[in-house]
This record gives sequence, structure tokens and C-alpha cells, in this order.
Amino acid sequence: MRQVYRRVCATMIVVAMLAFVGVSMAGQTRRGLTDTSATPRTPWGDPDLQGVWDYWTFTPLERPDEFADRDRLTAEEAAEVAQRSNAEALARDEPPPPGDVGGYSQAVWTDRARATALTQPSLLVDPQDGKLPALTPEAERRAELHSAGGGHPVRVRVGGVNEDGPEARGVAERCLLGFSTGPPMLPAGYNNNVQFFQAPGYVVLLHEMVHDVRVIPVDGRGPLPADVRQWMGSSRGRWEGDTLVIETTNFSDRTGSFSTSFVSWGSGENLRLIERFTRVDADTVTYEFTVNDPDTWTTSFTGRFPMNRGDAPLYEYACHEGNHGMFNMLRGARAEERAETDQP
Repeated sequence: MRQVYRRVCATMIVVAMLAFVGVSMAGQTRRGLTDTSATPRTPWGDPDLQGVWDYWTFTPLERPDEFADRDRLTAEEAAEVAQRSNAEALARDEPPPPGDVGGYSQAVWTDRARATALTQPSLLVDPQDGKLPALTPEAERRAELHSAGGGHPVRVRVGGVNEDGPEARGVAERCLLGFSTGPPMLPAGYNNNVQFFQAPGYVVLLHEMVHDVRVIPVDGRGPLPADVRQWMGSSRGRWEGDTLVIETTNFSDRTGSFSTSFVSWGSGENLRLIERFTRVDADTVTYEFTVNDPDTWTTSFTGRFPMNRGDAPLYEYACHEGNHGMFNMLRGARAEERAETDQP
């Protein structure tokens, strides 16, 4: 526990130092955006991505069949997608049945009350059909063996294989990873915000969801040794013109090759993830990710969507400190087991 505490403290110190740099430069950045034809720069010359960026949208990951042959929607069609999705989300706010405590209010506690969608029909832009590619035959075989063997390790973010103990629940339920922060990031129910800090040789991404922090060197150093595995992988960044390119490897086999909040495919053990962040104007950064994992997918795939500048600060997501859901879920399971044992 002391080692974990020291690592957490060290990360907090790094983030605090970089936050100081970011705050001290905030006025410069704002003034530099009066001319939106030029990408603003940090004092040491890197493109300036600092700030809080919001990536919420109702646009689905995969292209709906109704737009099968379309790569662009009209503004009216996008508004219809948003309103329809919003209505479906709010419909889940009906009172729960007796004995069910229900979930978060969609209108109060989630971003789904913001009825917005992009004019692109899906977050995925490659393959051209906007769909996830097929799994390889070997990946399908491994998935069957994984399920038959009890489903451990649990790679899904939300859900699990049983309620025997915390190790049987999703990695986000255990506060090990965010529900939607990836990497790569995907819009989800709430906390769709990420804050960028920069210092010479480093970029830091602080996610609001489950407060995941990625400290990314951009000083040309090589990757970690192949036998060093991490939940969020090992990231190294570089600048290609005005675009920040982050390449991440060294994922753990306890994470999926690709995951949404409720579904996980394959193992991330041999995943190579490429992310691109490009400042396109004063209030917009284009985010793009490419998943390369020939062990899991028959081809690579790419998603792209904008992130919009947010004016509000990030809020603390005290997942472990407030993880009453896990405690009560397991306590309820034990109560049910006792009740079954006590039955004649």
C-alpha cells in the first residue's frame, strides 16, 4: 500500500507542477487565439493543446443501417438522431419496479440530456462502411475458450461473470480504468472531459472519468521494455507538424483490444494504438484513433470526432473513495446466498 501511495503522490505532484505551468500560460493561450489562422504555441514552441476539452456526442460508434451508404448527414438528420437518442435515454427515467433502486437519472446525472450529434453518421470513419471489422478466427477461438474457462480475467469495463468477489466484476466497477476513457477515448454517459497540460518534453492527459492520468513523454525516448505491462499501456508522443501523435503499446492482457463501456473484444496484449490530436481552431481539437491488433481484428480501424473547448473545470471523481456500488453489490449477493442456505 505504501508503494501505491507513493506512486499516487508522485503523479499528483507532476500534475500539480504541470497545472501551474498551464495556469501561468492560460492568458497567453487565450490572447494567441485572436488569430485563429495560426496554431497557438507554448513558450518552448510546441502546438498548444492546453485546456479542458469535451467530447460528448450521441453519434454512435458504428454506422446505423439506415445510413449504410452515407458518409455525411444533413444538419436536420443529425438533429433527428440526437433527439431520438435523447428521448430513448430519458425514457429510462421511468420509476423502477418494486425492489429495484434504479440507476442514475438520465436527465440530471448524465450528458445524455444534451441532445447533440455530429453530421458524420458514426464515430468510425474507416473501414468505409463505418463498422467494426470482423474478429480473426483465432480471436474467436480464444473468446470461446475464455468464456468456457470462467471469463477471467474480466476485461469488460461494466459487467462481470458473477458476484463472487470484486475480481469477477468489470475493471471500471473496480475503479481500475475509466468507463469510457480507453485509451482510446469514446463518448459515454457522463464525464466526457479531458484536460491537457504541457511542459517541455511532456504532455499530460487528465481524464475526468475515474480520474485516469496519462503522463506522455514527447522527448524522443523509446518505449518501455516489452515485459513491462500497464493497464493503460505505455505511451510515447511526437509532433507531426501541428498534430500530436501518441503511440501506445505494452497493454496488459487484462484489458481488451478495444472496449466500449459494456463490451470488450479480444486482449490488448499485442495492441498498438495510434492517437492524433490536432487543434483546428480556437475551440476545437480533432481526435483520431487507429486500433492496430492483427491478433484480434482482420484489419485495423479508425475513429474520428471533434473535442470542444469547455469552460468549466474538471470535477473530482473519487471512485475508490466512494465505491459504495461494489460494496453493496457484493453485500447483496452474500445476503441472497445466506437466504438460499437458510431455506428448508
